[in-house]
Amino acid sequence: MKTAIVHEWLVKQAGSERVMAQMLAAYPDSDLFSLVEFLPDDLRSFIQHKPVTTSFIQHLPLARSQFRQYLPLMPLAIEQFDLSAYDLILSSHHAVAKGIVTRADQLHISYVHTPIRYGWDLHYQYLNSVEQGGGLLSGGRSLLIRAILHYLRIWDVTTANRVDFFLANSNYVARRIWKTYRRHAQVIYPPVAVDRFQPQRQRDEFYFVLSRFVPYKRVDIIVAAFTQLGLPLIVVGDGPEQATIEALAGPNVTLLPPQPEEAIANYMNRCKAFVYGAEEDFGIALVEAQAAGAPVITYGRGGALETVIPGKTGIFFDKQTTAAIVKAVTEFETGCLHAEVDCLRDHAAQFSPDRFQQQFYQFVEQAWYRFHNQNALEY
Repeated sequence: MKTAIVHEWLVKQAGSERVMAQMLAAYPDSDLFSLVEFLPDDLRSFIQHKPVTTSFIQHLPLARSQFRQYLPLMPLAIEQFDLSAYDLILSSHHAVAKGIVTRADQLHISYVHTPIRYGWDLHYQYLNSVEQGGGLLSGGRSLLIRAILHYLRIWDVTTANRVDFFLANSNYVARRIWKTYRRHAQVIYPPVAVDRFQPQRQRDEFYFVLSRFVPYKRVDIIVAAFTQLGLPLIVVGDGPEQATIEALAGPNVTLLPPQPEEAIANYMNRCKAFVYGAEEDFGIALVEAQAAGAPVITYGRGGALETVIPGKTGIFFDKQTTAAIVKAVTEFETGCLHAEVDCLRDHAAQFSPDRFQQQFYQFVEQAWYRFHNQNALEY
């Protein structure tokens, strides 16, 4: 099979990029396509130093730092990739990648990290977010953004018909795929580098947060809760909510900018517990924490319900409020959760890269057989 892998943008190595890298490991002769590619030289190893075919957005003004601002052009850009020479197309999708144009005799499998967030689940949060000039809900700019998102939703649903088989990174996302596209998806959990952690059995006394400072991550309520509790908290991250979070942080809260992977692993290996406030599609950081022997205190919605065992590897809070986090941490402080390091690591091991690669390769081979020998195109 001559294979193409399509990803939205290659600018860093985050969760979706790690999935794409494992796709490439399973099919190392694949050619890579991405709307933009601005990887620094020290990160190009995860794409095996392959050349990347990019779209016209790569060459637009300020694309290196502001490529997300070209969202209205992304549906057009993804459709310009000529994939007619390929037998198998694998798309890694969280925005527009599944919208590539293929022929009836080409097999297209899309691994979905999430249906496009700003168009669906986070639509109103996105509209209510604050930019430099003020809220997006006022004036002509609001009307323009609403029109763009309306068009994007129509395009997103229509292009679901271009996919032969859907994969989802969690049952939570599979339900959203059904809700949005009325298509079934098989779940293959994403790969997590569980072996890079060396948990410390005698844990330190600090709690740990690793997150981008954006509204839906809810770092603000975690910082507010720990300021109220007076317990030591280390927070690693940055983002548009930096000033808000700094204003909420008491003297017991240490805010650090993004750190190297070795430093992150060190904090994970030593922390008393890992705290997370977002409703995630899967939540790789939650699995990483457990692999590092850290119990998890997290919001009990979304992918966390599939990666954390309440009462065994973590504690859930039921509302995204400061009071709910204070209650959960206070409960944890009583020693109600007896999470053994070996138990945490064993649970996290089921999300290893080897497991992902085996399941992904097996699914693709079976889909190839069904597509070409059984003509089964409705699922």
